[in-house]
Amino acid sequence: MRRLTNRFPCSRVCAYRDGMDFTVSSLADRPDRAADVQDMADTWPQFVLEDMVGYGYFPRIAAELPEYVLFAEDDRGDVVASAYSVPFALGVEGRGRLPARGWDEVMVWAFSDLRRDRRPDTVSAISVSVAPHAQGRGLSAVMLSAMRDNAGARGFREVVAPVRPSAKHLEPRTPMEEYARRVRPDGLPQDPWLRVHARAGATVESVAPASMTVAASLEHWRDWTGLPFDTDGEVLVPGALAPVRCEAERGYAVYVEPNVWMRHPL
Repeated sequence: MRRLTNRFPCSRVCAYRDGMDFTVSSLADRPDRAADVQDMADTWPQFVLEDMVGYGYFPRIAAELPEYVLFAEDDRGDVVASAYSVPFALGVEGRGRLPARGWDEVMVWAFSDLRRDRRPDTVSAISVSVAPHAQGRGLSAVMLSAMRDNAGARGFREVVAPVRPSAKHLEPRTPMEEYARRVRPDGLPQDPWLRVHARAGATVESVAPASMTVAASLEHWRDWTGLPFDTDGEVLVPGALAPVRCEAERGYAVYVEPNVWMRHPL
């Protein structure tokens, strides 16, 4: 059996089936692994990493909020998964509702609150990543559970998540509102990653229609995707959840990614 040991607050042991041990820690406890967590291979499309809000704020999570960065090591000591989250104040004037600008805005809120020393009342998931060679072992669910436990141990009553549905890229023209509400006969979401969240106790709250925005020159888009980007209109890019809008004559293209807000009561 495989054993999971957590070194962050709220330790627990989970049993699995493939004979491999995974140890989950936080960067606050293991700052020596920061470079390994950062350098872990993942499967994110390149253009997703070029979102300017993420480009500016994501590295700051490990540096300024290391207790909210969790990672899993296998029995050889290799980092095979990570989970990033941020605390923020939702129930303050001018907020109250999960933002339409999802992933981007919640990171702006989190670091604005940190700068102002504003007390947070909610934790938002930011990313869960599993190294390519370790996928298919249920580690994404393990890291999501660890993130929830970490938030609960720190006194929070809720985790929210701007979820990037894992199979939405297969039908980029389908409206996210329609896609997010699809369920199987058992009542669970049709999308695999939404289903993992639902099994952990989350419910769909709303769609964040502009959760991430990537605007760049056509040269950049060609470099990231290998596509020509030479015609005005929609371009279907592998890995994108919606079409990319190309303005060929003006020399740029814009991708606006919708996500799905899910709420995890703790």
